[in-house]
Amino acid sequence: MLRERLAQAQKDAMKAKDADRVAGVRAILAALKQRDIDGRVKPGSENGISEDEILQMMQSMIKQRRESISMFEKGGRTDLAQKEAAEIAIIEEFLPRQMGEEEVRVIAAKVIADTGAAGPKDMGKVMATLKSAYAGQMDFGKASGIVKGLLGG
Repeated sequence: MLRERLAQAQKDAMKAKDADRVAGVRAILAALKQRDIDGRVKPGSENGISEDEILQMMQSMIKQRRESISMFEKGGRTDLAQKEAAEIAIIEEFLPRQMGEEEVRVIAAKVIADTGAAGPKDMGKVMATLKSAYAGQMDFGKASGIVKGLLGG
């Protein structure tokens, strides 16, 4: 389970006195704890958010850090950009292998056929299916562009 892997990674990093890794794993655990607290209002989520939601949370953490890297580089703060890149590497260690663009295209085409999506108005239905089936395995920002292209949007 991902929660246990994260907790063990934090312990291992603390034992190894790897401050950067401790900080990266702690950032993930802090975001997870906040999502667990926010999600407690939903029925059936007393034990925290699901694995899929954890994977989606980690994907959005990576997206935020990539945006930060862009801003830091524009501002000439390469030191901070490198720190963000290091955190991305730590987060990615806990994600399943990411699909390539061609894999996403094939899967998106199959989901479009399976759902009977006919045009841009069906994009939400296709994306919801992809997110539920492939959480943490694909970049949904890129997948969105691919789906839009396939649907003729």
